[in-house]
Amino acid sequence: MAELDYGDDDHGGGGGVGGEMVVRREAAIQALNTIIQLHFEKTLEKKRAVDAQKKEMWRIFQLFFLFLALIFTAQIQAPTSRLQCRHCWAPIGLLSLGHLIFYVSVAQTLRCINGFKYQRRCHKLTLALATDRLKQVKMRYTVADAAIPGGRGGEEAPLLPGEFEIHYQEPPESYLGKFKRSWALHFGFLMCTFGFMVSVSVVLLCL
Repeated sequence: MAELDYGDDDHGGGGGVGGEMVVRREAAIQALNTIIQLHFEKTLEKKRAVDAQKKEMWRIFQLFFLFLALIFTAQIQAPTSRLQCRHCWAPIGLLSLGHLIFYVSVAQTLRCINGFKYQRRCHKLTLALATDRLKQVKMRYTVADAAIPGGRGGEEAPLLPGEFEIHYQEPPESYLGKFKRSWALHFGFLMCTFGFMVSVSVVLLCL
């Protein structure tokens, strides 16, 4: 969705000004309320999606730590006559395979989380812009009504499409930095865990 442009539809505003379509108060406010409701629902939807992916990430971590615990327990309880230093390639191979599967699973889940977070941020920015624009429109008519003796008795000033048109908002490039830091954190954790488990395996089997 590149943008939300509500300026090309006839909202019952009547005639035009300078060749441009104009929109009356009720139609403009209704259009802005529709935009606000849409992006509010999208924000909640993306939040639920992020929460679901975080639960999936936690499940992957639980399975991963269970796998590491099984490898570690098996090496401790194995008799030294059957599992010696020359057999260290077996646990190291299993650890490499396990870490590779873990990395692929985490990468896929993290990509989904970051994508949903980015979309949620876009909807929140668009929601904030639409809310602010609605306040401006209401304030404009409030001031106009106050200036007319007896309240709303005269011809109300119409709005041009550009005055309530809301474009889809995106965060600045710096916002993507948090995703890169998240990737770096998970990758660093993976490398540290792999190095630690390989070191433990070598120490248990060769020393």
